[in-house]
Amino acid sequence: MSGTEKSYDAEKDLPGPLSDAIRNGSLDKSVLQNAGDGDEALKAFASHQGEVIELDEATNKRLLRKIDWNLMPVMCIVYGLNYLDKTTLSYASVMGLRVDTNLTGNNYQWLSSMFYFGYLAWEYPTNRLLQRLPLGKYSAANIILWGATLCTFAAVSDFGGGVAVRFFLGVTEAAVTPGFALLTSQWYTKKEQGSRTSIWFSFNGFAQIFGGLVAYGIAKGTRIHGSAIEPWKIIFLVTGCLTICVGAIFFWVIPDSQLNARFLSKEDRILAIERVRCNQQGIGNKHFKMYQLKEALVDPLTWAFVFYALVADIPNGGISNFFSQLITSFGYTAEESLLYGTPGGAVEVIALLVCGYLGDKFGHRLLISTSGLWISTLGMLLIVCLPLDNNIGRLFGYYLTQASPTPFVALLSLISTNVAGWTKKTTVAALYLIAYCVGNIIGPQTFRPADAPRYIPACIVIIVCYLLCIVDIVFIYWYCKRQNSKRADIRASPDYVKAENQEWLDLTDRENPEFVYTL
Repeated sequence: MSGTEKSYDAEKDLPGPLSDAIRNGSLDKSVLQNAGDGDEALKAFASHQGEVIELDEATNKRLLRKIDWNLMPVMCIVYGLNYLDKTTLSYASVMGLRVDTNLTGNNYQWLSSMFYFGYLAWEYPTNRLLQRLPLGKYSAANIILWGATLCTFAAVSDFGGGVAVRFFLGVTEAAVTPGFALLTSQWYTKKEQGSRTSIWFSFNGFAQIFGGLVAYGIAKGTRIHGSAIEPWKIIFLVTGCLTICVGAIFFWVIPDSQLNARFLSKEDRILAIERVRCNQQGIGNKHFKMYQLKEALVDPLTWAFVFYALVADIPNGGISNFFSQLITSFGYTAEESLLYGTPGGAVEVIALLVCGYLGDKFGHRLLISTSGLWISTLGMLLIVCLPLDNNIGRLFGYYLTQASPTPFVALLSLISTNVAGWTKKTTVAALYLIAYCVGNIIGPQTFRPADAPRYIPACIVIIVCYLLCIVDIVFIYWYCKRQNSKRADIRASPDYVKAENQEWLDLTDRENPEFVYTL
């Protein structure tokens, strides 16, 4: 039998609406090849045998409250620790780490960057594993391993040991951000994803406040009362052990999908899946699909995301690893730098929550998010332009730079919202975070010791990067709006037919005419 005859026979076995949609061109014929490998949601609905599932507004709100209370608290704490554990090195750098480990020349810059080499090396494999393995359990295992790895930094005595620990810390943390993006995509509707991503990401700011206060307390307490081990070792042990404990809680609380959520009844599990039908992307597919990988690599939106992550994280890599030293360059002591860095976390929290809320409320997640970059650009100009003796003004400028993550978080949420097809989604997430790693590797290298105390070249690089990022965001907005217009024209055609359960076929955003990009 020829390939054409096989295709015809397979098409006869399809549900009527799907067969009609393929015949009249509403869906590409390639969909036929994938119709038997749909989303995990199809398994849940198979047992209902065509029974109509109705979800009223009151039930939807009840489910959303239950989902929020069971997922968001532990996700927020874990993501705060994710940031805290990365920046612990910055606190330790002014608590004796440099002297005790004999760091000289550019050693500290490379120690800062080494985390991202590990992250970079493992990012694509870990995204494949996030798709293939149980999402909740695999994420929990990585959280526990990264906590254990962080504890081992207390045993480091030289640059080589620090490099090894930082590399493996990057490997174990590589699963967290893409895993959380998948969880958000899996459980929340498009209209909810922007604010939920902003909420869990905002705990970076809370972690900066918490970490600064803890580091200050340890530094001051050990200076006054002494300690059995060096203060910088205590900070690694405290944060590492805390991470291990939270990882164990995450393992118990966070399900792999709606299908095995302990906090939902069997009926609510089906309803929790039904409520995300409008996303047009299902709840998961564990099979690798080569055509989706290829589509991700030729999609202009993918590379616009990648460009943003690369350019935006050059400033992030520099500031997050050098903020304690940057503050001391304003004329404050090492202990004061730990304390005075904490308000920057509050600025980040406020910026993320406000932009996340307004973006979802007004349906302009991208454009509203650029406000953080404009504020951060003003902050950098204050640091560069104010005289050296204006400590308060330059410190205020640093605080303003902490609004910069708003577009990064908006784009991270759009990987959940605007990328469909689970192989494509994990591929785009991996590329986005690989670019994030490269930017963070470059960032610390811009803060050269020879440029202290003002670090003017690094500040100029940061300002240019912020402005390039704004241009990229505007392009993404324009591209998505243009694609929505094209989809609307297709759906308006009198020949257009929507396939039955089209939402659960694991179609990509470019395959599915029903898919609407969030702006």
